[in-house]
Amino acid sequence: MKKIIFIMMLAVLAVSCGNNTQKNNGQASSETIDANLVNVYYFHGKQRCKTCIAVGDVTKETVETAYANNSNVKFSEILTSEKEYENLFEKYEVSWNALIIAKGDDYVDITDQAFATAVGNPDALTNLIKDEVNKRIN
Repeated sequence: MKKIIFIMMLAVLAVSCGNNTQKNNGQASSETIDANLVNVYYFHGKQRCKTCIAVGDVTKETVETAYANNSNVKFSEILTSEKEYENLFEKYEVSWNALIIAKGDDYVDITDQAFATAVGNPDALTNLIKDEVNKRIN
């Protein structure tokens, strides 16, 4: 029963957030991937629900607060309609909202956990982001 409810919630989010599908046309991204940086990417569409906004807000605040003095950690908020980022959409298999933490080719997709906790338990999301970033800093 919980699985059915979770699937239904994801379907509602897909519709309410403007499910965008992107394809790579071989265009280069303006986002330069530096293997020394830990990139925290928050991808989203133009239309955003309360949860989408919360994921972005918690993530941005966490990175800006916890890593304010660390120039090797970077937060990037990217609209999925921005064609210049198509190589990132393809690399991380992003078609709508996603929260990806990456260093070079080492990355983790924490989208499901982010959407499950951003509104009701933002501290859990903050801790998850810190844990994943810290794994990649060292």
